[in-house]
Amino acid sequence: MPRARRAQLHRRTIATTLVVALQALATMLFLLDLLGDVAAEGWSTHLAVEAAAAAALVAGVVAGALQIRALIERARQDDLAVALARGTVAALVRLRFGEWRLTPAEADVALFALKGADVAEIARLRGAAEGTVRAQLSRIYAKAGVGGQSALVAFFLDDLLDPEPHSAEKDGIA
Repeated sequence: MPRARRAQLHRRTIATTLVVALQALATMLFLLDLLGDVAAEGWSTHLAVEAAAAAALVAGVVAGALQIRALIERARQDDLAVALARGTVAALVRLRFGEWRLTPAEADVALFALKGADVAEIARLRGAAEGTVRAQLSRIYAKAGVGGQSALVAFFLDDLLDPEPHSAEKDGIA
């Protein structure tokens, strides 16, 4: 899950928890007051209305607690989906790099290129000369059969979006 979305979900969970906790506290105080009034005065129409309001407060607290539970479960499911996607992407990258027979250095450079780094940034990160990185990128693009960095990224996006490429004949499209 993206960090911003996770942070937003976390804030919503905390805010909802605080509201439900305050509702629970107010409900407890309201119920104690109601019980004290019933013990002192007996049942009356006024106290029956207060009892109905107390029941509504209890229902609100329960609904709020269920909402918190749903938010936490949603966060867990999102975390799992992100972890699975990361694993799938990493496996796909390793598979393709192996198919292309990239050297460890080329695989490192290719990974930086996939992440959007330019030649200067890759050279700085790897402690290499820009000319070396350019030569490695040229070999990577040749092995992958692509024309440049954007085509390399598009290659992986195509794999992720449509793992089984369709041909025009197979789909009945002329």
